[in-house]
Amino acid sequence: MNRYSMAALAVVVTLGVAALSMPAGSRAANAGPYSSNLSVQGAMPGFDGALTWLNSAPLTPAQLRGKVVLVDFWTYSCINCIRTVPYVRAWADKYHGQGLAVVGVHTPEFKFEEDLTNVSAAVARFQIDFPVAVDSHHRIWQAWGNRAWPAWYLVDANGKIRYRQLGEGGYDKLERAIQSLLAEARGGPVDTALVAPPMPGEQLAPDLRQLDSAETYVGYSRATNFRSPERVRTGVPHDYSVGALGLNQWGLSGRWTVNAESAVAAQAGSGVVHQFSARDLHLVMGAGAPGRRARIKVTIDGRAPGAEHGADIDADGNGLVTDTRLYQLIRQSGTVRQRRVEIRFLDSGADVYAFTFG
Repeated sequence: MNRYSMAALAVVVTLGVAALSMPAGSRAANAGPYSSNLSVQGAMPGFDGALTWLNSAPLTPAQLRGKVVLVDFWTYSCINCIRTVPYVRAWADKYHGQGLAVVGVHTPEFKFEEDLTNVSAAVARFQIDFPVAVDSHHRIWQAWGNRAWPAWYLVDANGKIRYRQLGEGGYDKLERAIQSLLAEARGGPVDTALVAPPMPGEQLAPDLRQLDSAETYVGYSRATNFRSPERVRTGVPHDYSVGALGLNQWGLSGRWTVNAESAVAAQAGSGVVHQFSARDLHLVMGAGAPGRRARIKVTIDGRAPGAEHGADIDADGNGLVTDTRLYQLIRQSGTVRQRRVEIRFLDSGADVYAFTFG
């Protein structure tokens, strides 16, 4: 399973749906002046296996027949998914009255994303009001043959998949495909203007020209570029230190328990350090248990971030970790250069999962 960024988009945006294939070149049955040139790629598998639904009663392919359906596979702590939210919301709003139904499928990457309380909180925080199928056991993911976050599938009014797109970006291509299938279903024109939604905070598109750091996992099952001199002791508290780091290297300081998905700060004052080069730095983390809070202090190159602080800390570098989610810690302005960021946990028990960048 993969997270696709805008940088990877060019090689995946026009892929066919091999896992749901029909004869190559098959076309929709309805021909006419507004018939879309998008090939039929298979029948809509539906949403069997959803543990529950948010914002809607359960939906079936039969109930959606007659609608053009945009199916949005996402998971709430994924920065690539978070940056797509303004567009998906805007499409749902703009085209609802023209025959579009948007269905989100929340399929988790991390264990904490299986928690319905966490998913519900994320849906509220991102102001998502279209139906969301909670796919915590990956059953819908498997039925659709999906393999990435974010991923979109477009289904025509006859229940046939006509388009697939993996990865953030390429929003104009996807919106043109939506318009094409809506016009086909209506037998008439639709509004061809493109949406331009506001993108606040971490939802802003990445600065690809200055993006030289990639997602970095902290748990031992997928960790790379770890450079604390101490050998990782899995599943037990252990003391670590951090010295000089090269670009995209990171380390732990103080006492930590390193587990498969995350590292847990085993004492107050423990820190995690990363040498990065990107406009934005985010950290997926939580306080360790529902109802707990963990105070953090962030420095960049040993100083308070000032105007370069992200949405979830202040200019002095102070922040508070509550829900388990993605936190934006750094947003640089102007020309980006290589920086060293340290996040020190003033309370024990916090979980740290992954760094992401933009």
